[in-house]
This record gives sequence, structure tokens and C-alpha cells, in this order.
Amino acid sequence: MNLTRVPRLPISDEQKAIFIAMYLLKKLDLAPADGGIAFPVVPPSELSPLDEHLQDLAVAELIEIDSKKGIYKLTRKGSAYLGELIDEAEALVEEFDEDEMEDVLDALRERRYDLYRARFLWAWYDGEVDDLVAFQERRGVTPVERLWAFYLTSNEFFIELFREIEGN
Repeated sequence: MNLTRVPRLPISDEQKAIFIAMYLLKKLDLAPADGGIAFPVVPPSELSPLDEHLQDLAVAELIEIDSKKGIYKLTRKGSAYLGELIDEAEALVEEFDEDEMEDVLDALRERRYDLYRARFLWAWYDGEVDDLVAFQERRGVTPVERLWAFYLTSNEFFIELFREIEGN
């Protein structure tokens, strides 16, 4: 009998959805040459896990449909929210860039700052998770999920990303 321990997701489904939304907003904002993506309103099968998240962003009025192109685009509200996220992430990176992980975690705990949000924002801001296939390869994840949208929406991605926090 194999009784291997399966790691649990350290965040709620709601937090996971928020992080996925942040990821998608960044992808919508970037130019294609910089890793941006034009998400079609009717996604191909390889992007199907993102459909519900894109619809939620549209309901929240952070994105809207460009009916001429058949793709989603950021709204003013979405751009403003993205700007707030960038400011938040930039402040974290500027303050803690030279610090050891344990010291960063201690300082954030003292402030009662969400450690998972901080870790996600840091990775999101500095480009660590821009290419999710490369992220998996750098961390030695096996097998590597080549369909990035499936990996982004999986529990495995968040478990791997938050591994440092869970170890401290």
C-alpha cells in the first residue's frame, strides 16, 4: 500500500481565482512581443480552463469584448486595477529585494500581510511565472504540463509556487 502524502492547496478557491485573474490581466496588458496574449471570446481547447475566469473578469468590468476582433480587452477599470497591483508588487520588491526569504516572511507576518498574495505578486511582477512551462522546468516539476492554461488553473502550480512559504 502506497501512503504518500498529497500536498494540500494552502489557499482558498477564491484566492486562487483572484491570482488567476491577476495573471490574465497582466497577459492582456502586455504586448505579444513581451508575452502578452489576445484571448479570443471563444477560446480554443488549450485555453478552455481560462474561459470561466475571463467571464468573471468581464462581469467585474475589468475586461470587455472587442466585438470587431472577437477578443477580450482591458477596460479603464481593469487598467486602473492592474496599475494598483503593479504598485503593490513594486513596493514589495523594492522593500525586500535584498532580504532573505525568512526575514521577508517574518516582516510580512508581523504586518499581517497575506504571505501568499505577496509571493504571487512577487513572482507575477518579476516575470518568474510569465512562462509557466519554463517555471516548471526550472523547478524540476515532473511531468511538465505543456498546456500552460491547464497548469495555471491547477492546484499543482500554486502548491509549487508557495512551497517556500509552506517550508517556513
